[in-house]
Amino acid sequence: MKISSKAKNKKDSTPTGGRIAAVESTNDEWELDHSKLSLGLRFACGAHSRVHHGMYKDNPVAVKITRPPSTDGEENGAMAARLEKQFNREVTLLSQLHHQNIIKLVAATCKKPPEFCIVTEYLSGGSLRAFLHKIEKKPLPLRKLIPIALNIARGMEYVHSQGVVHRDLKPENLLFDHDFHLKIADFGISCREANCGTLSDEDPGTYRWMAPEMIKHNKHKHYGRKVDVYSFGLILWEMLSGTIPFEDMTPIQVAFAVANKNLRPVVPADHPPPLRALVEQCWSLNPDKRPDFWQIVKILEQFESSLASDGMLNHVQNPLRHDHKKKSLLCRIQNKLASISHGSTPISA
Repeated sequence: MKISSKAKNKKDSTPTGGRIAAVESTNDEWELDHSKLSLGLRFACGAHSRVHHGMYKDNPVAVKITRPPSTDGEENGAMAARLEKQFNREVTLLSQLHHQNIIKLVAATCKKPPEFCIVTEYLSGGSLRAFLHKIEKKPLPLRKLIPIALNIARGMEYVHSQGVVHRDLKPENLLFDHDFHLKIADFGISCREANCGTLSDEDPGTYRWMAPEMIKHNKHKHYGRKVDVYSFGLILWEMLSGTIPFEDMTPIQVAFAVANKNLRPVVPADHPPPLRALVEQCWSLNPDKRPDFWQIVKILEQFESSLASDGMLNHVQNPLRHDHKKKSLLCRIQNKLASISHGSTPISA
């Protein structure tokens, strides 16, 4: 499999969008050597794919195999094309993203009849979804929650620095290694920020964690990296509350309520005010009022330091005083804390 440099510069206007690479049967650093791959038991599956344990060159790996439907019929043909583009995009992006909080690509291949295979490092700790399910809907202790949130924020800070929008950030796509170090996975519907807001999406993500501007998106309305910040706010809330967002609603009901009624989950009054304020900033209706991930990292690092020193989350100090051109996120959070202390908890507009 080869990712051609010519294809890297080709814009794509297909449903999944972004820049995608052509896949050719030529040796390169990502080509899968089938003679060195042994497939083990399946541990996850989807509508068109399954994921197996495996060994590749004597290292444990996860092997995702996608088999598109036959191209007979217009609907099957469109699905097959979309799955191929998702495969191309995921391989292209993972081959370019190198960070301790991003899952590592090991190899990939495309065979005929169509079968797409992506081999990544195996993360034995399972997903954040499985971990939250295991603790039976109990809130995560802050000493566990803050490091997990920092892992996500640092990984997403890097992803955004590379001009990429994940678009499907949720607990199922956040995986732990054996040391409980978290990595971000599943870049199948990710895109370059310059392109993703202009796409006509057929597979846009997951409604429960989807930003309102992404739900309402059309060709006249652009969205960008702040959709991931919104999703992060929902993940923070889920770790704090121990429950799935909008658990008593169908995905379609969630999409309608978020997009048309500005609905957000209820934040219990006993949540730590500094963290509660950060959650509400992250899911602000106005994307410009949501923080960037580099700001979130600074805030969470202060939370971590505060927990280590006195076991509490104290009011954060402002790390952005040097920037007089921007209204400080932390000033907004401190204002939010003041409103919380007076019993007012409005959703940020």
